[in-house]
Amino acid sequence: MPETVSRTRQAKAETNKDLLQHLRPLTSERGVLDALVEMIESADLQIGDRLPPEVEIANRLNVGRSTIREALKAWQGMGIVVRNKGAGTTLAAEISASSIRIPMTLKIEAESLLRTNAVRRPLEIEAVKIATRLATSQQRKIIVARMAELMAVYEAGEDWRPADARFHSAIYEATGNPLFQQLISQMHSAFHDIYETPFGKPHLGEDTIPLHRPLAEAIAAKDVEAAVRLAAEISEMVEIAVLEVMKGQKID
Repeated sequence: MPETVSRTRQAKAETNKDLLQHLRPLTSERGVLDALVEMIESADLQIGDRLPPEVEIANRLNVGRSTIREALKAWQGMGIVVRNKGAGTTLAAEISASSIRIPMTLKIEAESLLRTNAVRRPLEIEAVKIATRLATSQQRKIIVARMAELMAVYEAGEDWRPADARFHSAIYEATGNPLFQQLISQMHSAFHDIYETPFGKPHLGEDTIPLHRPLAEAIAAKDVEAAVRLAAEISEMVEIAVLEVMKGQKID
């Protein structure tokens, strides 16, 4: 390794230590992530640079090592870091002050959601396609019933997220392939274990809920083309909502 590169990385490591020494003790996982974002940005860490060891971060922030481990595990699931046993944790996504319109933490949330959605979207569409083709009569009735439940909760102004999860689970079950449920649930958990309310908006994607009625009806009618089109539209609407946050158009 060239001597100049080695000196640069050593300097960054020392900067990391200094920054962590000045961070106040934190009590929440979200607070830990905010502190890590501040550290990475201030230290000007680039993709491929290594973060301090978990035990060092935990000691400096006065939190348990398990809290740090879970936070970094969530980041790994969102593609922000890469964690290798024996090699430590390295930065895999850019974290820089390239956006002056929204806070850095919101920018990272948005980018993480976009990465998750990019992988989840084709899985969701394929699940809808297969379910529309292969669902039994009973499974189609369940999907319609779950849609009715979702719409009732939504129209009552209540928290529709659990009903939405049950609706989509009914679609995954109708595919006959349990991997759809497993993979999509893993991606969903990777983000929401830490960012329970993205951008402070617990109902991000609420505008898509009315489309769930025609989606369920298309599945019940075995209309593959319409079902796939609606599933794609729902996914695209979520992506647009995230992009609007990144542009600073909707932060409230």
